[in-house]
Amino acid sequence: MDISLAKKETVDPTYLWIGPNEKPLTGSYQINITQTGKLMVKDFLESLSGLYTCTLSYKIIKSQTQEEKMITQTYDFMMFAYQEPDYSYQMAVRFTAKSCVGRYNELLFRVLKKTLDNLISDLSCHVTEPSYKCHFVKLPKHGLVPELFIAFQVSPFAPQWKSACNDAIDCEDNTNYNIIQARDRIEEFFRSQAYVFYHNANKTLPAMHFMDHSFQMARMDSCRAGFGKNEGLHSNCATCCVVCGPGTFSRDADVTCETCSSILNYGAKLCP
Repeated sequence: MDISLAKKETVDPTYLWIGPNEKPLTGSYQINITQTGKLMVKDFLESLSGLYTCTLSYKIIKSQTQEEKMITQTYDFMMFAYQEPDYSYQMAVRFTAKSCVGRYNELLFRVLKKTLDNLISDLSCHVTEPSYKCHFVKLPKHGLVPELFIAFQVSPFAPQWKSACNDAIDCEDNTNYNIIQARDRIEEFFRSQAYVFYHNANKTLPAMHFMDHSFQMARMDSCRAGFGKNEGLHSNCATCCVVCGPGTFSRDADVTCETCSSILNYGAKLCP
């Protein structure tokens, strides 16, 4: 019903809803149509996305003659399944180094990764795509100093994440909550490293240690298979992962839907 008609009385209104399969909608476990024509859908899945049409019929009655006239109006609505994006974090830190050669750099790198993995393993999160490079940095009033530039991602999808997610009512909320907790733990870990080394005057700094203020972090979004972001098409929910429409698909961890002309349904995960 449009806004102007909603402000007026309607006599003997009836409502007919047609779903994406072009069949009339009736009451079921998922579908509920109220007496006033409101459509309520429970557990909205990808396959329920598409065009919904509501046909409103009502009467206009002339008071003097009681003459009745039936009025019919049709309204179209596009409805899409959507999800919140999955979060991961790209992080970078720097450590001092004795040299850019030798096995100690690799050893520190491995120990750091293992330490961080252990720190967040109970959250079903883990460190992925770790890498490091050694560079010589010229500091003010100093000569060339070797430093390790370390980068890694923190993902909420450790091997055991599905079993942990099965126990949660809302899997998306659960994984995103876990990754935020993991982010905070890692940030606190490096903050404590800086505190120990730079706020204890009696402590001797090791040759290889975390460099204060070098911690950097950026959130990265991804969508699950069959979903993608499209700010142009879904500007009212630009950050949402919206179901891929006919003619498009997305694989797991993609951000946008790709074109595939042979796909006819919503939520495709592969291009046949």
